[in-house]
Amino acid sequence: MLIKICGITRQEDIDIASQLNVRFCGFIFHPQSRRWVTPVQAAALRSDSMLRVGVFVKQQAEEILRVMDMACLDFAQLHGEQSVECALAVGAQRVIRVVRPDRHCHRALLHKALQQYAASCAMYLLDAGLFGGGSGNCLEWQDLSGLRAPHPWMLAGGLNAVNVHNALSRCKPDGVDFNSSIEDAPGVKNAAKMRAAVYAALTYSDGGDGV
Repeated sequence: MLIKICGITRQEDIDIASQLNVRFCGFIFHPQSRRWVTPVQAAALRSDSMLRVGVFVKQQAEEILRVMDMACLDFAQLHGEQSVECALAVGAQRVIRVVRPDRHCHRALLHKALQQYAASCAMYLLDAGLFGGGSGNCLEWQDLSGLRAPHPWMLAGGLNAVNVHNALSRCKPDGVDFNSSIEDAPGVKNAAKMRAAVYAALTYSDGGDGV
């Protein structure tokens, strides 16, 4: 189970995520986000063995690459309308492509979108709500049941310890992305909520009953 904690702004939150063996930590480089950090701020946040993901909305390849270098990022999560050419310039093996299922009225159209980006990304993140994430909106999980994507995909949108087991049982993603639903305020994670959410996801992936 791939687990990502996104919208991180504080060292103490990264430290807890690392203790929980979270795989990805996410930093948002969209100035309109309430969880926005600068490349310098992100670079100062130590992440141990976690893979570092930058969330980009309007930026294009040149700026994305500059920020990735400054902030020591492993992946660029493309949340906007960046082209396939932009993603290839960043490097397909370093791109997480965001796809919004609620924009596609039929499963065939969602599959078409996944195929469109397949050669220019390493993973997908299926999300609901605003560009840049953190809306707290949930997808219709049952609509994603049986989804076959060309690459591993993570589920995002309003996930927490209470609902993640239900989400995983309905659509069986390869991973989950926690953000606003484990916070006390934008960019300020709640340690107990984080631990409970990660435990619930891992318990489900281990074949347990979840929370």
